[in-house]
Amino acid sequence: MTKEHHPSADTNPDPLTQGPSAGHVVDVLNGLLEITRDAEFGFQACADEAAAARLQEVFYHRAEQCHQAADELVRLIWRFGGTPAEGGTAGATVHLGRAHIKVAAGADSDLSMLEECERREDAAVARYREALAQNLPPDVRSFVERQAQCAQRNHDHMRDLRGEASSRS
Repeated sequence: MTKEHHPSADTNPDPLTQGPSAGHVVDVLNGLLEITRDAEFGFQACADEAAAARLQEVFYHRAEQCHQAADELVRLIWRFGGTPAEGGTAGATVHLGRAHIKVAAGADSDLSMLEECERREDAAVARYREALAQNLPPDVRSFVERQAQCAQRNHDHMRDLRGEASSRS
C-alpha cells in the first residue's frame, strides 16, 4: 500500500484529545482506494469477457460505481494533503489471473468470473470493516460507511448471481 503524504500532515500532539492525524486518514483512504480500483478493474475485465449480456451489463455498472467511488477517495486523499496510491493491490492480479486460467481451461467462464468477483468483494468488505474500526473524522467515516454498504451489496449480488449460474450448470 502506498503511504505517501505530506510529512506535516502527520503531526497530532495528542491523539486522545484530538482527531486522527491526516497521515493516518490518508493511509486508510489509500488502502480503500487500492481495493476500490481492484474492484473497478476486475468488474471491467469480467464485463469484457462475460458471455451473457445481462452479466456484461451488471459488471459494467459495477465498474462505473467503483470508478466514481475511487474518484471520491482521490478527492478525500488530496483534501487531507496526501498523494493517492497508484494502481490496486497485488492480490487482485492473482484473482484475475485465476479467472482467466479457468476460462482457458474450459471452465464455465461466467460462473468462474462470478466466483472471482465474489472473492474480490469479500476482500473489499473486509478492508472496509478494517477502515471502520479506525478513528476517522465524521465526514470520512460517513463516506466509508456508504462505501462499505455498497461493497456488501456488490458481494451479495455476486453471490446471488453465482448461485443462479451454479444451479444452471
